[in-house]
Amino acid sequence: MIRSQLLKSILPVIADQLVVCNIGLPSQELFMLGDQPNNFYMLGTMGLSSSIGLGVALAQTEKVIAIDGDGSVLTNLATLATIANNPRPNYILLIVDNGSYGSTGDQPTYAGRKTSLAAVARACGCENVVECEAAETADALQTALDGDQMTVIVAKCDSGNIDVPVIEMSPITIRERFMGEVRRRNES
Repeated sequence: MIRSQLLKSILPVIADQLVVCNIGLPSQELFMLGDQPNNFYMLGTMGLSSSIGLGVALAQTEKVIAIDGDGSVLTNLATLATIANNPRPNYILLIVDNGSYGSTGDQPTYAGRKTSLAAVARACGCENVVECEAAETADALQTALDGDQMTVIVAKCDSGNIDVPVIEMSPITIRERFMGEVRRRNES
């Protein structure tokens, strides 16, 4: 199962959740599979999906899922220490670990070699870390959503990309509609 198939498999679980999605192809795939105002697509900040997702979780009480890639997390490893030291029960970090920098040509990452992002997250102090195969990701996400504990999920999948359209919305439009959705949920 490649990343786009993994994302398709979790759509029913994340459909009503606030989602911050990693730069590049993951955002484009999620957009193509099911664009919603509760999805915040990263267009130019590699490595910051997990950090922005944590910020959204810290600022309000709705559940927040940050979808990040192994390559992006490796470019911002400090995010795992920040997450561990600022735990929020409404925050879930899903690391799609395909062992490659998928958006730039599938060059291998160290997570595809000796580095275990689940072990790094635990070493940083994250208490609820789940490592699963791609086909188990939807169940792991649902369990995390049903719980009341910050969760880091490392979902292992195969490397590979599909052709996807570019997101035509401006970053301002993406931001404004996501912020509107956050406000709407917190006013309810």
